[in-house]
Amino acid sequence: MPISATVAIDASQFPENVQRDLLDSLRTRHIQPKFLYDSYKQARQWLAIHEAYSPARRDPECLAIYDQACVATAGLVYACGASVVGLGCGGGQKDAALLRALVERDVVVSYVPCDVSVALVLAAQQAAVAAVPGLCVNPLVLDLARCGDLAHTIGHAGKAGIPNRRIFTFFGMLPNFESQVILPRLAELLRKDDLLLLSANLAPGPDYAAGVQCVLSGYDNPLTREWLLTVLLDLGIDLGDGDIRFSIEDAPDGLKRIVADFHFARSRELVVSNERFVFKAGETIRLFYSYRHTVPLAHSLLASHGFAILGEWVAASGEEGVFLCRRQ
Repeated sequence: MPISATVAIDASQFPENVQRDLLDSLRTRHIQPKFLYDSYKQARQWLAIHEAYSPARRDPECLAIYDQACVATAGLVYACGASVVGLGCGGGQKDAALLRALVERDVVVSYVPCDVSVALVLAAQQAAVAAVPGLCVNPLVLDLARCGDLAHTIGHAGKAGIPNRRIFTFFGMLPNFESQVILPRLAELLRKDDLLLLSANLAPGPDYAAGVQCVLSGYDNPLTREWLLTVLLDLGIDLGDGDIRFSIEDAPDGLKRIVADFHFARSRELVVSNERFVFKAGETIRLFYSYRHTVPLAHSLLASHGFAILGEWVAASGEEGVFLCRRQ
């Protein structure tokens, strides 16, 4: 393993911009998702949740669909070199599987792990180098939703790599973005020959509402509650100020999502960057949401934003799907 790493940080994650986004979150009573992964502690908590509850870690049949998708994607790369760009790389295990599949086809690869968390891009770098020793890795910290020129930023970060063919991954990210915000950004980012490998959390079974209810326990559990509370505790909110409540709500595009709101049982005043925030008893602040799709809904969303699906793999449990796409 390397004893040091050089990490590029986009302006979207410069301190003044992060502080602006935090204040906006408190004003709107909606914590932006990136603040759940900000610190090393939060990254460690999220990785623990992923290991404990993610089907991709606990269900061999679910893990298999990622391996199948990676092998199929690598099979479409006939260039001598490829650059893998992990958008929201997390711990990097799935990206590492794709890198291995490419190397097994004698493709020379480079890797740009992207996330809002320094800890996570470093974890992804370690996973990638363990899978492909000597790999060229260019970690990049950025906010996908707020990066001013996403194509330029990612292109610059990967300039030391092998740009013959670009493969973008978007694993585990679609549930935590508004589709009308993130899918146009991804469509603008992809060039004609680029590939996009993304996953969607699905509602199992023929009844959409019942399927979402079935997976609720994967969110409403002690590890997830502890992780979600960290951002509030770091801001000065006490455990006795209220509690987290999970629910399911209807969302745009016919989708349903699982949400977590903190309900204040008593008033609490915070001062952040000399700005005063008062939360009264009975008020709420949204901490988290996660969209659950169905395969037909995923098809419809991707098509409406200009993506053609080249392949798809759905776990036998019906809880997760992987889609290989390109721009139409």
